[in-house]
Amino acid sequence: MLNIPCPYCGPRTETEFTYGGPSHVTRPEFKSTDIEWTHYLYHRENPKGPYCERWLHSFGCGRWFNAMRDTTTHEILKVYLLGETSQIDEGAR
Repeated sequence: MLNIPCPYCGPRTETEFTYGGPSHVTRPEFKSTDIEWTHYLYHRENPKGPYCERWLHSFGCGRWFNAMRDTTTHEILKVYLLGETSQIDEGAR
């Protein structure tokens, strides 16, 4: 089980959180083609190593935040607020 450090509440167990998908992904425009929407919804990379994700502290403060997690070890490398960028974002997916 992961211990996720909520930036608002401190460390909590994984059961209090809801995974929100990869962070820093831009949603297509409203009038996008079916191909663009399909790519947005279903085509994701499955990287090995640092990966930036969105998490919701659903059974806590109810706030969203970003976390950088190593997909091979599941170690949380960094948590940061929405709107901020990780210093490793250029290399992470």
